[in-house]
Amino acid sequence: MNETLVTVVGNVATQPDFRESANGAAVSRFRLAATVRRWDRGREEWADAYTSFYTVWAWRTLAANVVASVSIGEPLLVQGRLRIQEQEREGKRWLSADIDATSIGHDLARGTSAFRRVSPARPLPLEPVRMTGVAGPADAGEPLAAREPAGAATAQ
Repeated sequence: MNETLVTVVGNVATQPDFRESANGAAVSRFRLAATVRRWDRGREEWADAYTSFYTVWAWRTLAANVVASVSIGEPLLVQGRLRIQEQEREGKRWLSADIDATSIGHDLARGTSAFRRVSPARPLPLEPVRMTGVAGPADAGEPLAAREPAGAATAQ
């Protein structure tokens, strides 16, 4: 298997959305903003350079835990498979960088977090934000079932 595995450190840019696919698998997505910092020799201080945005996709239990645990602005580490997608709409070319997440966690270098183990007997209180019909460049017109990575329909 030739997959590009990445770890990205950034801030949550959009509230995580949640829905269930046609086969009942839970999925959530959110945008992650990763800003490069550079040392400015002239001012002798760190300065922001450019920001890259990624659409992060989480599946099954990870999807439910993301919706219950992550809010806009929080610093995260996301690890998963990188997919660059290219589409053309209305004569314009769109590129998007998506990450199919395998792990997501708060960046403890920038704050604290409290871990709660989830058990089937006592699930997290989940108040998901449902995805609307508005599709972004990466998933325009694409049914959710087509977005699922291999094995997404299998048990955890």
